Amino acid sequence: MELYIGLMSGTSADGINAALVDFSTIIPTVISTHYAPYSLALRQKIHGLSHPGDNEIQRLGELDIELGLAFANAVNHLLEQQSLTAHAIRAIGSHGQTIRHHPVLPHPFTLQIGDPNTIAAKTEITTIADFRRKDMSLGGQGAPLVPAFHQALFAADNKPRVIANIGGMANITVLMNDTVIGFDTGPGNVLMDSWILHHQQKSHDENGAWARQGKLQTDLLNQLLADPYFKRTPPKSTGREYFNLAWTQAKLNATLSPVDVQTTLTELTAQTIIDTIQSLISEGEILICGGGVHNDFLMQRLQKIAAPHFNVSSTMQYGIDPDWVEAMAFAWLAKQTMQHKTGNLPSVTGAKKPAILGGIYYP
Repeated sequence: MELYIGLMSGTSADGINAALVDFSTIIPTVISTHYAPYSLALRQKIHGLSHPGDNEIQRLGELDIELGLAFANAVNHLLEQQSLTAHAIRAIGSHGQTIRHHPVLPHPFTLQIGDPNTIAAKTEITTIADFRRKDMSLGGQGAPLVPAFHQALFAADNKPRVIANIGGMANITVLMNDTVIGFDTGPGNVLMDSWILHHQQKSHDENGAWARQGKLQTDLLNQLLADPYFKRTPPKSTGREYFNLAWTQAKLNATLSPVDVQTTLTELTAQTIIDTIQSLISEGEILICGGGVHNDFLMQRLQKIAAPHFNVSSTMQYGIDPDWVEAMAFAWLAKQTMQHKTGNLPSVTGAKKPAILGGIYYP
Protein backbone atom coordinates (compact mmCIF):
# COMPACT_ATOMS: atom_id res chain seq x y z
CA MET A 1 0.00 0.00 0.00
CA GLU A 2 1.03 3.60 -0.60
CA LEU A 3 -0.75 5.56 2.10
CA TYR A 4 -1.06 9.33 2.36
CA ILE A 5 -3.39 11.51 4.43
CA GLY A 6 -5.04 14.62 3.02
CA LEU A 7 -6.32 17.41 5.27
CA MET A 8 -8.72 20.03 3.99
CA SER A 9 -10.58 22.91 5.60
CA GLY A 10 -12.28 25.18 3.10
CA THR A 11 -13.50 28.76 3.07
CA SER A 12 -16.73 27.71 4.79
CA ALA A 13 -14.57 27.02 7.86
CA ASP A 14 -17.00 24.41 9.17
CA GLY A 15 -14.41 21.78 10.04
CA ILE A 16 -11.60 19.49 8.94
CA ASN A 17 -11.92 16.76 6.33
CA ALA A 18 -9.25 14.08 6.79
CA ALA A 19 -8.89 11.28 4.25
CA LEU A 20 -6.59 8.26 4.31
CA VAL A 21 -5.85 7.43 0.67
CA ASP A 22 -4.07 4.48 -0.94
CA PHE A 23 -2.28 5.39 -4.19
CA SER A 24 -0.98 1.91 -4.98
CA THR A 25 -3.77 1.34 -7.53
CA ILE A 26 -4.56 3.18 -10.78
CA ILE A 27 -7.63 4.77 -9.22
CA PRO A 28 -6.82 6.02 -5.69
CA THR A 29 -8.78 4.32 -2.93
CA VAL A 30 -10.11 6.14 0.12
CA ILE A 31 -9.43 3.77 3.00
CA SER A 32 -10.95 5.84 5.79
CA THR A 33 -12.26 9.33 6.47
CA HIS A 34 -12.86 11.54 9.47
CA TYR A 35 -14.72 14.84 9.77
CA ALA A 36 -13.87 17.05 12.75
CA PRO A 37 -16.32 19.97 13.02
CA TYR A 38 -15.08 23.28 14.34
CA SER A 39 -16.69 24.67 17.45
CA LEU A 40 -18.62 27.91 17.04
CA ALA A 41 -15.89 29.73 18.97
CA LEU A 42 -13.18 28.42 16.62
CA ARG A 43 -15.20 29.35 13.52
CA GLN A 44 -15.62 32.86 14.89
CA LYS A 45 -11.86 33.14 15.40
CA ILE A 46 -11.26 32.07 11.78
CA HIS A 47 -13.88 34.40 10.36
CA GLY A 48 -12.57 37.22 12.53
CA LEU A 49 -9.18 36.99 10.82
CA SER A 50 -10.60 37.05 7.30
CA HIS A 51 -10.75 40.85 7.42
CA PRO A 52 -8.63 43.55 9.12
CA GLY A 53 -9.08 43.95 12.87
CA ASP A 54 -7.37 44.64 16.19
CA ASN A 55 -4.50 42.61 17.62
CA GLU A 56 -4.24 40.53 14.44
CA ILE A 57 -0.71 39.18 14.88
CA GLN A 58 -1.36 37.83 18.37
CA ARG A 59 -4.68 36.25 17.32
CA LEU A 60 -3.10 34.82 14.17
CA GLY A 61 -0.19 33.27 16.03
CA GLU A 62 -2.38 31.57 18.61
CA LEU A 63 -4.91 30.35 16.05
CA ASP A 64 -2.12 28.94 13.88
CA ILE A 65 -1.11 26.62 16.73
CA GLU A 66 -4.69 25.84 17.76
CA LEU A 67 -5.53 24.74 14.22
CA GLY A 68 -2.29 22.78 13.95
CA LEU A 69 -3.36 20.80 16.99
CA ALA A 70 -6.84 20.28 15.52
CA PHE A 71 -5.36 18.97 12.25
CA ALA A 72 -3.01 16.66 14.16
CA ASN A 73 -5.89 15.31 16.24
CA ALA A 74 -7.85 14.54 13.05
CA VAL A 75 -4.88 12.56 11.71
CA ASN A 76 -4.42 10.62 14.94
CA HIS A 77 -8.12 9.78 14.96
CA LEU A 78 -7.76 8.30 11.46
CA LEU A 79 -4.80 6.21 12.58
CA GLU A 80 -6.73 4.92 15.59
CA GLN A 81 -9.72 4.02 13.38
CA GLN A 82 -7.50 1.81 11.22
CA SER A 83 -5.14 0.61 13.97
CA LEU A 84 -2.21 2.07 12.03
CA THR A 85 1.05 3.51 13.27
CA ALA A 86 2.61 6.71 11.97
CA HIS A 87 5.23 4.63 10.11
CA ALA A 88 2.52 3.29 7.77
CA ILE A 89 1.90 6.77 6.31
CA ARG A 90 4.25 8.23 3.70
CA ALA A 91 3.20 11.82 4.35
CA ILE A 92 0.38 14.20 5.24
CA GLY A 93 -0.77 16.86 2.79
CA SER A 94 -2.32 19.73 4.75
CA HIS A 95 -4.10 22.52 2.93
CA GLY A 96 -4.48 24.49 6.15
CA GLN A 97 -7.13 27.13 6.77
CA THR A 98 -7.17 30.08 4.39
CA ILE A 99 -7.21 33.36 6.28
CA ARG A 100 -6.48 35.77 3.42
CA HIS A 101 -6.23 35.32 -0.34
CA HIS A 102 -5.27 38.42 -2.34
CA PRO A 103 -3.90 37.39 -5.75
CA VAL A 104 -4.22 40.77 -7.50
CA LEU A 105 -2.51 43.19 -5.13
CA PRO A 106 0.74 44.95 -6.12
CA HIS A 107 2.41 42.32 -3.91
CA PRO A 108 -0.02 39.36 -4.15
CA PHE A 109 -0.20 36.95 -1.23
CA THR A 110 -2.17 34.08 0.18
CA LEU A 111 -2.10 32.82 3.76
CA GLN A 112 -3.10 29.41 5.09
CA ILE A 113 -2.58 28.60 8.77
CA GLY A 114 -2.56 25.41 10.86
CA ASP A 115 1.09 25.06 11.89
CA PRO A 116 2.65 22.12 10.00
CA ASN A 117 5.45 21.88 12.58
CA THR A 118 2.78 21.08 15.16
CA ILE A 119 1.13 18.54 12.85
CA ALA A 120 4.44 16.76 12.17
CA ALA A 121 5.42 16.78 15.85
CA LYS A 122 2.08 15.54 17.19
CA THR A 123 1.57 12.84 14.54
CA GLU A 124 5.22 11.84 13.95
CA ILE A 125 4.46 11.91 10.21
CA THR A 126 6.21 13.98 7.53
CA THR A 127 3.87 16.86 6.66
CA ILE A 128 3.69 18.91 3.49
CA ALA A 129 1.92 22.26 3.69
CA ASP A 130 1.92 25.80 2.25
CA PHE A 131 1.07 24.53 -1.23
CA ARG A 132 -0.13 27.78 -2.76
CA ARG A 133 2.66 30.31 -2.33
CA LYS A 134 5.20 28.71 -4.73
CA ASP A 135 2.67 29.01 -7.56
CA MET A 136 2.00 32.62 -6.57
CA SER A 137 5.73 33.39 -6.49
CA LEU A 138 5.80 32.28 -10.13
CA GLY A 139 3.10 34.77 -11.09
CA GLY A 140 0.13 32.46 -10.56
CA GLN A 141 -3.04 32.91 -8.55
CA GLY A 142 -2.09 30.12 -6.16
CA ALA A 143 -5.54 28.68 -6.89
CA PRO A 144 -7.27 26.54 -7.77
CA LEU A 145 -4.86 23.65 -7.26
CA VAL A 146 -7.28 20.73 -7.44
CA PRO A 147 -7.66 20.75 -11.27
CA ALA A 148 -4.35 18.86 -11.60
CA PHE A 149 -5.83 16.09 -9.45
CA HIS A 150 -9.12 16.25 -11.36
CA GLN A 151 -7.17 15.73 -14.58
CA ALA A 152 -5.35 12.71 -13.14
CA LEU A 153 -8.61 11.22 -11.86
CA PHE A 154 -11.31 12.04 -14.43
CA ALA A 155 -9.67 12.65 -17.83
CA ALA A 156 -9.15 9.04 -18.89
CA ASP A 157 -11.65 8.75 -21.77
CA ASN A 158 -11.21 12.19 -23.41
CA LYS A 159 -14.91 13.06 -23.12
CA PRO A 160 -15.81 16.71 -22.38
CA ARG A 161 -16.20 16.76 -18.63
CA VAL A 162 -16.47 19.44 -15.96
CA ILE A 163 -15.81 18.98 -12.27
CA ALA A 164 -17.47 21.72 -10.22
CA ASN A 165 -16.39 21.95 -6.61
CA ILE A 166 -18.95 23.87 -4.55
CA GLY A 167 -17.43 24.70 -1.20
CA GLY A 168 -17.44 28.17 0.31
CA MET A 169 -16.33 29.33 -3.12
CA ALA A 170 -17.07 27.50 -6.36
CA ASN A 171 -14.38 26.42 -8.79
CA ILE A 172 -14.56 24.46 -12.00
CA THR A 173 -12.19 22.21 -13.90
CA VAL A 174 -12.98 21.81 -17.60
CA LEU A 175 -11.39 18.74 -19.19
CA MET A 176 -11.28 18.67 -23.01
CA ASN A 177 -8.90 16.17 -24.58
CA ASP A 178 -5.48 17.29 -23.26
CA THR A 179 -6.67 20.79 -22.37
CA VAL A 180 -7.45 21.77 -18.79
CA ILE A 181 -9.15 25.02 -17.81
CA GLY A 182 -9.87 25.84 -14.19
CA PHE A 183 -10.70 28.83 -12.01
CA ASP A 184 -13.02 30.12 -9.30
CA THR A 185 -16.42 31.05 -10.73
CA GLY A 186 -17.32 33.01 -7.58
CA PRO A 187 -19.39 32.22 -4.49
CA GLY A 188 -20.38 28.65 -3.78
CA ASN A 189 -22.05 28.25 -0.40
CA VAL A 190 -20.51 31.27 1.30
CA LEU A 191 -23.27 33.82 0.64
CA MET A 192 -26.09 31.39 1.36
CA ASP A 193 -24.40 30.26 4.57
CA SER A 194 -23.68 33.77 5.83
CA TRP A 195 -27.23 34.95 5.04
CA ILE A 196 -29.00 32.13 6.88
CA LEU A 197 -26.57 32.44 9.80
CA HIS A 198 -27.40 36.15 10.03
CA HIS A 199 -31.17 35.62 9.92
CA GLN A 200 -31.76 32.19 11.45
CA GLN A 201 -28.53 31.42 13.34
CA LYS A 202 -28.06 28.26 11.27
CA SER A 203 -24.72 27.29 9.76
CA HIS A 204 -26.24 26.36 6.40
CA ASP A 205 -29.53 25.95 4.53
CA GLU A 206 -30.22 22.23 4.99
CA ASN A 207 -31.10 20.74 1.59
CA GLY A 208 -31.88 24.27 0.38
CA ALA A 209 -35.21 24.04 2.21
CA TRP A 210 -35.35 27.74 3.11
CA ALA A 211 -34.34 28.93 -0.36
CA ARG A 212 -37.00 26.70 -1.88
CA GLN A 213 -39.70 28.66 -0.02
CA GLY A 214 -38.74 32.03 -1.47
CA LYS A 215 -39.27 33.84 -4.76
CA LEU A 216 -36.45 34.74 -7.11
CA GLN A 217 -35.82 38.49 -7.20
CA THR A 218 -34.67 39.16 -10.76
CA ASP A 219 -33.61 42.75 -10.15
CA LEU A 220 -31.43 41.70 -7.23
CA LEU A 221 -29.98 38.81 -9.23
CA ASN A 222 -28.99 41.18 -12.03
CA GLN A 223 -27.45 43.53 -9.48
CA LEU A 224 -25.38 40.67 -8.06
CA LEU A 225 -24.35 39.44 -11.52
CA ALA A 226 -23.09 42.93 -12.37
CA ASP A 227 -20.18 42.52 -9.95
CA PRO A 228 -16.88 42.94 -11.85
CA TYR A 229 -15.50 39.60 -10.64
CA PHE A 230 -17.89 37.64 -12.86
CA LYS A 231 -16.68 39.49 -15.96
CA ARG A 232 -12.98 39.02 -15.27
CA THR A 233 -11.15 36.63 -17.53
CA PRO A 234 -9.21 33.73 -16.02
CA PRO A 235 -6.90 32.95 -14.39
CA LYS A 236 -8.84 34.18 -11.39
CA SER A 237 -9.55 33.12 -7.82
CA THR A 238 -11.38 34.61 -4.89
CA GLY A 239 -12.29 34.08 -1.25
CA ARG A 240 -14.28 35.13 1.79
CA GLU A 241 -12.46 38.46 1.98
CA TYR A 242 -14.34 39.41 -1.22
CA PHE A 243 -17.62 37.47 -1.17
CA ASN A 244 -19.21 37.74 2.28
CA LEU A 245 -22.25 39.03 4.16
CA ALA A 246 -21.15 42.64 3.75
CA TRP A 247 -20.92 42.10 -0.03
CA THR A 248 -24.54 40.88 -0.09
CA GLN A 249 -25.82 43.69 2.11
CA ALA A 250 -24.09 46.31 -0.03
CA LYS A 251 -26.01 45.05 -3.09
CA LEU A 252 -29.45 45.34 -1.44
CA ASN A 253 -31.19 48.52 -2.55
CA ALA A 254 -34.73 47.57 -1.59
CA THR A 255 -36.54 46.03 1.36
CA LEU A 256 -36.75 42.36 0.47
CA SER A 257 -37.92 39.33 2.36
CA PRO A 258 -34.89 37.45 3.76
CA VAL A 259 -36.18 34.19 2.27
CA ASP A 260 -36.36 35.78 -1.19
CA VAL A 261 -32.77 36.93 -0.82
CA GLN A 262 -31.75 33.36 0.06
CA THR A 263 -33.49 32.07 -3.06
CA THR A 264 -31.70 34.66 -5.16
CA LEU A 265 -28.30 33.88 -3.64
CA THR A 266 -28.83 30.21 -4.48
CA GLU A 267 -29.68 31.17 -8.05
CA LEU A 268 -26.55 33.32 -8.23
CA THR A 269 -24.34 30.35 -7.39
CA ALA A 270 -26.13 28.06 -9.85
CA GLN A 271 -26.21 30.56 -12.69
CA THR A 272 -22.60 31.73 -12.41
CA ILE A 273 -21.37 28.12 -12.44
CA ILE A 274 -23.46 27.00 -15.42
CA ASP A 275 -23.12 30.22 -17.44
CA THR A 276 -19.35 29.99 -17.09
CA ILE A 277 -19.29 26.36 -18.21
CA GLN A 278 -21.55 27.10 -21.19
CA SER A 279 -19.20 29.89 -22.26
CA LEU A 280 -16.39 27.34 -22.54
CA ILE A 281 -17.98 24.17 -23.95
CA SER A 282 -21.30 23.42 -25.62
CA GLU A 283 -22.11 20.03 -24.10
CA GLY A 284 -20.86 17.34 -21.75
CA GLU A 285 -21.26 16.14 -18.20
CA ILE A 286 -20.89 18.15 -15.02
CA LEU A 287 -19.75 16.34 -11.88
CA ILE A 288 -20.40 18.13 -8.60
CA CYS A 289 -18.30 17.71 -5.47
CA GLY A 290 -18.01 19.64 -2.21
CA GLY A 291 -20.66 20.54 0.32
CA GLY A 292 -22.98 22.06 -2.30
CA VAL A 293 -23.84 18.57 -3.55
CA HIS A 294 -26.05 18.15 -0.45
CA ASN A 295 -28.17 21.21 -1.27
CA ASP A 296 -31.02 19.56 -3.17
CA PHE A 297 -32.51 22.85 -4.32
CA LEU A 298 -29.16 24.06 -5.65
CA MET A 299 -28.59 20.77 -7.48
CA GLN A 300 -32.04 21.04 -9.09
CA ARG A 301 -31.33 24.60 -10.23
CA LEU A 302 -27.97 23.54 -11.69
CA GLN A 303 -29.63 20.77 -13.71
CA LYS A 304 -32.46 23.04 -14.85
CA ILE A 305 -30.13 25.78 -16.09
CA ALA A 306 -27.72 23.27 -17.67
CA ALA A 307 -30.38 21.28 -19.59
CA PRO A 308 -30.56 19.96 -22.22
CA HIS A 309 -26.90 19.94 -23.30
CA PHE A 310 -25.35 19.05 -19.95
CA ASN A 311 -26.12 16.34 -17.42
CA VAL A 312 -25.45 17.21 -13.78
CA SER A 313 -24.56 14.50 -11.27
CA SER A 314 -22.01 14.00 -8.50
CA THR A 315 -18.53 12.49 -8.62
CA MET A 316 -20.04 9.41 -6.96
CA GLN A 317 -20.97 8.39 -10.50
CA TYR A 318 -17.31 7.43 -10.86
CA GLY A 319 -16.98 5.98 -7.38
CA ILE A 320 -15.46 9.11 -5.83
CA ASP A 321 -17.33 10.42 -2.78
CA PRO A 322 -18.02 14.13 -3.44
CA ASP A 323 -17.34 15.05 0.19
CA TRP A 324 -13.74 13.84 0.02
CA VAL A 325 -12.41 14.96 -3.37
CA GLU A 326 -10.51 17.96 -2.00
CA ALA A 327 -8.96 16.04 0.89
CA MET A 328 -7.92 13.37 -1.63
CA ALA A 329 -6.42 16.11 -3.78
CA PHE A 330 -4.13 17.30 -1.01
CA ALA A 331 -3.05 13.76 -0.25
CA TRP A 332 -2.19 13.52 -3.96
CA LEU A 333 -0.35 16.86 -3.88
CA ALA A 334 1.70 15.56 -0.94
CA LYS A 335 2.59 12.48 -2.98
CA GLN A 336 3.62 14.67 -5.92
CA THR A 337 5.90 16.71 -3.66
CA MET A 338 7.48 13.67 -2.01
CA GLN A 339 8.17 12.23 -5.47
CA HIS A 340 9.62 15.54 -6.70
CA LYS A 341 6.79 16.01 -9.19
CA THR A 342 4.96 19.22 -10.03
CA GLY A 343 1.50 19.90 -8.61
CA ASN A 344 0.20 23.03 -10.32
CA LEU A 345 -1.15 23.63 -13.82
CA PRO A 346 0.05 26.96 -15.30
CA SER A 347 -2.89 26.90 -17.72
CA VAL A 348 -5.13 27.12 -14.65
CA THR A 349 -3.28 29.33 -12.20
CA GLY A 350 -1.36 31.55 -14.62
CA ALA A 351 2.05 30.62 -13.16
CA LYS A 352 5.09 30.94 -15.41
CA LYS A 353 5.90 27.24 -15.13
CA PRO A 354 4.94 24.03 -13.35
CA ALA A 355 6.42 23.71 -9.87
CA ILE A 356 6.93 21.28 -7.02
CA LEU A 357 4.64 22.72 -4.36
CA GLY A 358 4.76 23.06 -0.60
CA GLY A 359 7.24 22.87 2.22
CA ILE A 360 8.26 19.60 3.83
CA TYR A 361 8.19 19.36 7.62
CA TYR A 362 9.83 16.27 9.07
CA PRO A 363 8.69 14.78 12.39
